[in-house]
Amino acid sequence: MSTKVRTADTRERILTAACEAIAEIGFEKIRMRMVAERAGVSTALLHYHFDTREKLFTEAMTHSFANTAVDVERDAETAPAAVILARIVRNLLPTDPELHQDWRLWQELWVRALRDEATRTYAVDLYAQLHAWVAGAVRRGIESGEFTPTDVDELCTLVLSLSDGYGIRLMLRDPAVTLETALAAVWRHVAGPLGLPDTVPEGG
Repeated sequence: MSTKVRTADTRERILTAACEAIAEIGFEKIRMRMVAERAGVSTALLHYHFDTREKLFTEAMTHSFANTAVDVERDAETAPAAVILARIVRNLLPTDPELHQDWRLWQELWVRALRDEATRTYAVDLYAQLHAWVAGAVRRGIESGEFTPTDVDELCTLVLSLSDGYGIRLMLRDPAVTLETALAAVWRHVAGPLGLPDTVPEGG
């Protein structure tokens, strides 16, 4: 195994461990030593890759988002645009254990962003990346003729806002909101402006 591959593997293990630790006990309580032990590396090696907790936190958030995007877009060149968009909508909600963990990271980010300017700036940038992710899928569908043209930015802002609202209720285990009703409600607001059926497409 080359040095470059070993370095990438080490960073992957550290970031995965950091995501798990932050989701389980919260950013304010984690210590670098905890993450190092969970990743199976020395504290010195952890500090070599991430010299502060703040840097580790932001890299962990980026890592989490990137992994989700790669999985959703795996067949974007061949799958119908509606299917890709539906997958994105599903992945914006805590629909499985991995995404539930991602949501806990986002909640930690929101709390920290209210008190720390650098984190607030980072959070706004992450939202811009999410916005671009949704917008890319919508524009592909419009360009291919699968979607009715609409105001893309307005629709993306609505999708992210609805996903946040329903996602919080789901994370709180609010009995008035189920995963099925949340997904259906968000999709209806997506489907209407794009001229799509109200039902979430198969494979989405």
